Amino acid sequence: MKGILGRKIGMTQVFAKNGKLTPVTVIEVEPNIVSQIKTVATDGYDAIQLATVDKREKLANKPEIGHLKKANATPKRFLKEIRGVDVSNYSLGQEIKADLFEEGEMVDVTGTSKGKGFQGVIKRHNQSRGPMGHGSQYHRGVGSLGTMLPMRVLPGKKMPGHMGVEQVTIQNLEIVQIDMENNVILVKGNVPGPKKSLVLIKTAVKNSGVVNEKQDLITYVEEVVEEVAEETTTEETEEATTEVAEETEEVVNEVEETPQKDEVE
Repeated sequence: MKGILGRKIGMTQVFAKNGKLTPVTVIEVEPNIVSQIKTVATDGYDAIQLATVDKREKLANKPEIGHLKKANATPKRFLKEIRGVDVSNYSLGQEIKADLFEEGEMVDVTGTSKGKGFQGVIKRHNQSRGPMGHGSQYHRGVGSLGTMLPMRVLPGKKMPGHMGVEQVTIQNLEIVQIDMENNVILVKGNVPGPKKSLVLIKTAVKNSGVVNEKQDLITYVEEVVEEVAEETTTEETEEATTEVAEETEEVVNEVEETPQKDEVE
């Protein structure tokens, strides 16, 4: 098991040289710092804590500053714990980058879903509506709330309420491309959460160790057109100026020699 923290940037699409189009989610993965290591001896389980995205020291309290100072790190905005990892492969203060994974590897992405506000049972729980005719007095209601005998609403009844802002995990997503220059990972398909939200990329639970064949993507390079300026020597410029001066003198002389209409009359 391995994982890294990132921020969802948005969605786009990439093209392979064979013409295949793949929709991808762009995840910005800044270098993660191992801020804490937990072991069975001290905490009862093995885990590592990752921290990423710097923030001003003014926005952090003393416990946060002291906690991250042990790892020789500055205050971070996001901290997340990952269980089930081999603790012996990590050290306190170690930096983890996007090259932790490889292209074609299957991963699970966890994020917090978008908030939808207060919604009814049709949108929130995907229930069916009643007839929309005027004679029906039941359209988008909850329906039966229970039986007659208990005379109460049983726990777990699906009812209207706040929708979204829940932890959602999408499994078996393929890593299409890793861009180390821009600290970006392209993941096939969609990822839960709004833009700039925190996401956790981990090794796939159901397809651990599965690596698909790497796609040969089309890269777009901007064409730079170099303008070659013609260098003129000083002699050429002098010759051009003398020729222009001679032509202007000839024109002036011709104008002076031609008599005007008033003088002829």
